[in-house]
Amino acid sequence: MFAYGLALVLGYLLGSLPFGVILTRLAGTADLRTIGSGNIGATNVLRTGRRDLAALTLLFDVLKGTLAVVLGAVLVSHEVGVVAGVGAFLGHLFPVWLGFKGGKGVATYLGVLLSIDWRAALAFAVVWLGVAAALRYSSLAALTASLVPPVFLFFTGHPFAAGAALIMVALLWCKHAPNISRLLAGTETRIGQKG
Repeated sequence: MFAYGLALVLGYLLGSLPFGVILTRLAGTADLRTIGSGNIGATNVLRTGRRDLAALTLLFDVLKGTLAVVLGAVLVSHEVGVVAGVGAFLGHLFPVWLGFKGGKGVATYLGVLLSIDWRAALAFAVVWLGVAAALRYSSLAALTASLVPPVFLFFTGHPFAAGAALIMVALLWCKHAPNISRLLAGTETRIGQKG
């Protein structure tokens, strides 16, 4: 149990590194939390007009999830790695350095999936791309795609990882509550649409 607790805490600290805020500050742009949605993820970084910073933010937010799982798995066990991944996801959502106000977790969720089973991450990506291309709602694509990995992991013999993924999905949906409200009201912004 100690290993699980330690993995959760260390994963949390890794996941709570707010790369969007760090990179935009280093670049001298406005405080990321004061523009657009106020979110710390790559989508909001893109609103600064810096595609390079948005791409780096996306990459680092994915990698912190991946790294947490890999370190836990290599140092202790696969299950401990999964717990570290959940910790990283929680850290991204509720970073201690930003008053527990973080991102929505999509990139970090994907990063965790990549190191648990790359096929689950691929399934997520395929569904995301399909929904995004068809309906042009990034949030709806993420919400829909997030449901696939827990089912995939369960039916491929990874019940522990499936349970962890389900916890992350529930939190991801909670963080998307404003998006869900806008989708239901028909006011959610589409991909490529300004405003």
